[in-house]
Amino acid sequence: MKQLPSNCMDLIVTSPPYNLDINYSTYRDNLDRNDFIAWCQEWTTEIYRLMTNEASFFLNVGGAPTDPLLPHQLILSITREAPNFILQNTFHWIKSISVETRQGETISAGHFKPINSKRFVNDCHEYIFHLTKTGEVPLERRAAGVEYADKSNIARWGHTGGEDKRCRGNNWFIPYDTIMSRNKQRPHPATFPVALVEQCIRIHGLERTKHLLDPFTGIGTSALAAQRMKIEKFTGFDIDGDYLETARERLAIDAAESSQHLL
Repeated sequence: MKQLPSNCMDLIVTSPPYNLDINYSTYRDNLDRNDFIAWCQEWTTEIYRLMTNEASFFLNVGGAPTDPLLPHQLILSITREAPNFILQNTFHWIKSISVETRQGETISAGHFKPINSKRFVNDCHEYIFHLTKTGEVPLERRAAGVEYADKSNIARWGHTGGEDKRCRGNNWFIPYDTIMSRNKQRPHPATFPVALVEQCIRIHGLERTKHLLDPFTGIGTSALAAQRMKIEKFTGFDIDGDYLETARERLAIDAAESSQHLL
């Protein structure tokens, strides 16, 4: 990132290692807590330099039942110390949920990794911290919205403009893709879904997103989202060459499939 010019990025969406001892191929994910925080301050400082004043930085971080404070300690560290990001929004990525309908039916949707514990419940969500330089970056709230359940609200609320679309809020239910073989289908121990990145692009504003950055590209999830949404330019980095090769393969396959759909 230090090789890139300042103020060149409109949007950053990334999911760094969470320091939860995940088995990456080329990274040791079990640093001392202070060392991990210091490392995050280092790379987020570079992100701040690269951002325009109207840019958004969506940071996906998860915790663990045994270490629930880590995401909050991380966000405090990069908002309290220079260069002082502003936490503009906090979104909750809901990976699995059970709800009761008005008819009394219970519906469960999504996926989660069950744990065997007498102390903790299954962890079914992660955080998406929306960071900006000013705290005043306008968002396309309804671009990532949902239809009204009660259609009378369309006329009741002036901000709808007569359109059946409301702000989704800060709870995003986005299930991740299940796989049969991690080695063959997703050779990476921790990926987020393409739909999550697409949601960040929509809410920041597709028209205002010319250059998307993901400094922890992994196997190319953000790159796929950028390609599918026709973002003008994408920049990504990763220390693992095998992950990057997989990312290139995924992009090529996705482009070929998209071309076939147009025929």
